[in-house]
Amino acid sequence: MFGSQTQSEISYRLPSLIYQWKNTMINAKSSTKTSHNSGSSWKAARVNVKFQDLYDFTVEGNIDDVNVLNEVRERVRQQAKVWWALEASKGANWYLQPQISSKGEGISVASLKLSVLTNTISLRKLIRKGIPPTLRPKVWLSVSGAAKKRSTVPESYYEDLILATHGKVTPSTRQIDHDLPRTFPTHPWLDTPEGQATLRRVLVGYSFRDSEVGYCQGLNYVAALLLLVMQTEEDAFWMLAVLLENVLVNDCYTDNLSGCHVEQRVFKDLLAKKCPRIAAHLEAIGFDVSLVATEWFLCLFSKCLPSETTMRVWDVLFNEGAKVLFQVALAIFKMKEEELLTAHQIGDAINILQAASHHLYDPDELLTVCFDKIGSLTTNTITKQRKKQEPTVMAELDQRLRRLNSVKQYDEQ
Repeated sequence: MFGSQTQSEISYRLPSLIYQWKNTMINAKSSTKTSHNSGSSWKAARVNVKFQDLYDFTVEGNIDDVNVLNEVRERVRQQAKVWWALEASKGANWYLQPQISSKGEGISVASLKLSVLTNTISLRKLIRKGIPPTLRPKVWLSVSGAAKKRSTVPESYYEDLILATHGKVTPSTRQIDHDLPRTFPTHPWLDTPEGQATLRRVLVGYSFRDSEVGYCQGLNYVAALLLLVMQTEEDAFWMLAVLLENVLVNDCYTDNLSGCHVEQRVFKDLLAKKCPRIAAHLEAIGFDVSLVATEWFLCLFSKCLPSETTMRVWDVLFNEGAKVLFQVALAIFKMKEEELLTAHQIGDAINILQAASHHLYDPDELLTVCFDKIGSLTTNTITKQRKKQEPTVMAELDQRLRRLNSVKQYDEQ
């Protein structure tokens, strides 16, 4: 799967395990026998069916879900024509020009030429509408900064890293080995010896690159999806590196998950501001957003959203930064506002959100709510909220650690 490939192969072909989206619509196989004489469309819509999605995951839904996915596929095909037309008119790598970074990096607006500014704005709009799967690997590498990061080290860096770490055993490698069989266990490639070995190399390699992070549960799902998208194992590694080192908040995956705790506090505040009715009702029934949002943020929605929707979220994440995670989380709550307001138990709220996320087959619907209905949300706003929450989170973690140490000393005595 991850052999050497020419540039033309990288531009026009996906790995063989991935569902070929260009020429095929979903053909769903019913898991239940139904009568052809019923004549009831609503009954047909409720027939459970199983089908393969773009990244070869088996999905179970109903006929309506299949129809939605086929409509999404058609929109992707039409959007791909726009990308190819731009490549034909502006050049194959037109989006590699300097951009205004939403993460506060790059060159200033004053120094940009009008053409570059136009490209930057056009690219953001294009990416929000979706990157064609065939172009996704090289576009991700470019807009995320992964290609630039890789260019700062010797070409043999990844190969040398894997060779140097071969056979070494650490707490991280033991946890990785424990998690590999549980990472998308029904996927036809990830559940093979080759798939697990490839995923292991990426995760172990990064655990040695950044010993402070090492390995954290959740990264296995993120790295697995990166492998399914990128053309090579090494590209997946560098996408993981730029994600953890540049795109996401610091300390999100360290031992005490301090960064993740901060993100949860920030999200809770944002929910109260953007969706006050939901926040007030959930607080009244004792529901804490971290019950669902912790996994969303650690796994970057890879475990809750359909894979094709997750990839559309990641398209925007790699281009616009971590603020997108908050926007998507807020959108999921917003889309289920009326149902959440009828929930009287914590479990009811969890079930509503889980069911909603698992059946979000239309990424355009989700992203429309993100950018049109949630309201403006800037990186500066998120940064200010993080700084506000960090002292409280660190004090709580310190207090928790002291309690644990006290219990440990008491047991030893």
